[in-house]
Amino acid sequence: MQKLTLQEEEAMQVIWQRGGGVIKDFLEQLKEPRPPYTTLASTVKNLVKKGYVTARKTGNTYWYEPAFPESEYKRTFMSGFVQDYFRNSYKELVTFFAKDEKISPDELKEIIRMIENKK
Repeated sequence: MQKLTLQEEEAMQVIWQRGGGVIKDFLEQLKEPRPPYTTLASTVKNLVKKGYVTARKTGNTYWYEPAFPESEYKRTFMSGFVQDYFRNSYKELVTFFAKDEKISPDELKEIIRMIENKK
């Protein structure tokens, strides 16, 4: 799975949210300032080439759908992120955010409850 550019990631977020559609649908969902139609169309074509999106010709347009769920993308790239920046330790990741006060004690307790309830 290839890493996405920021532009590709923004387009994928919209495609995952909608579950599929045509370029015009995606363009309407993007935040301002929106890229030109042709720029978004090129970005989506790159996503097809990279295997993130499937394309099906419908009449004189293409219908695009995500090739896999967003959760799969997150899982793959978070694993790489933790490996590259936190020596493959999720504990170090959480510790980093706790020390930097980006996660509260209540949020940590909630995470612990989620882990304990999964067992």
